[in-house]
Amino acid sequence: MRQINFHHLHLFRTVARAGTLARAAAELQLTEPTVSTQIKALERQFGQSLFSRTTRRLLLTDAGQMALRYADDIFSLGDELTQALAGHAADRPRRLLVGIADVVPKLIAYRLIEPALRIPEGITLSCTDDTPERLMAALSVHALDLLITDAPITPSANVRAFNHLLGESGTTVFGVADLAARHRVDFPISLHGAPFLLQLHGSTIRRGLDAFFQQQDVRPAVRGEYADSALMKVFGQNGYGLFAAPSVLESEICQQHQVEIVGRLPQITQQFYAISAERRLEHPAVTAIARAARTRLFG
Repeated sequence: MRQINFHHLHLFRTVARAGTLARAAAELQLTEPTVSTQIKALERQFGQSLFSRTTRRLLLTDAGQMALRYADDIFSLGDELTQALAGHAADRPRRLLVGIADVVPKLIAYRLIEPALRIPEGITLSCTDDTPERLMAALSVHALDLLITDAPITPSANVRAFNHLLGESGTTVFGVADLAARHRVDFPISLHGAPFLLQLHGSTIRRGLDAFFQQQDVRPAVRGEYADSALMKVFGQNGYGLFAAPSVLESEICQQHQVEIVGRLPQITQQFYAISAERRLEHPAVTAIARAARTRLFG
């Protein structure tokens, strides 16, 4: 692929934010045909459409949304470079770019990242939530400082990156009071036929639950499958079924979602990793994350 034309990328970013060619052209002081031609040139270079065109607005495609995230980072770094060279960046907080795999519970992500916000140096935090594969691609081109996920990167990924185990947790099953009381007796056999909400196939916890149910010959009645574990918990707190989550979050989940513990499955473990492009964790915010995870969250 040829080198990116940053002028075209700037035009794309302006159009994406403006929503229409007319507004973008007015902001850029260019004609609409000129802007349109250069956006199409960028699309040809990428080999993908960046916008889906409607009668009223230009909507970003999936590729366009990814391109906009990178464009924002690129031009934000350019602004920082300009200010740094001008001598105005001495007191600016250091940036921390964190990718959070969509399979990681949001409460875990918060508990892991929060210590970084309390370091004396101060940081500006930027979080991206996406699939592990897309985030790994971003890490490989140094668009991220850190990736938090539930599985280590394997050699087959063909990416230079390093795994840092933050800790692991057993699994707890939760439910509203009446469901919890009904299925707490003879747990986990009591889960046979119980209404259950599950994560989508592919997540570590789902693989563990499926294997456990098969080994125990327990077949819960699956009432829903969710990519977003936070959404799953909302359905759970409204009584649509039992659900499983990391045991380290028991107190927060019970308090936040008004549910009770049905039982614990310590044999179903979930591990959480920080993946970086460097063997050593040197960013002060990243070392704070690793230290707090190992001593407080999972310690």
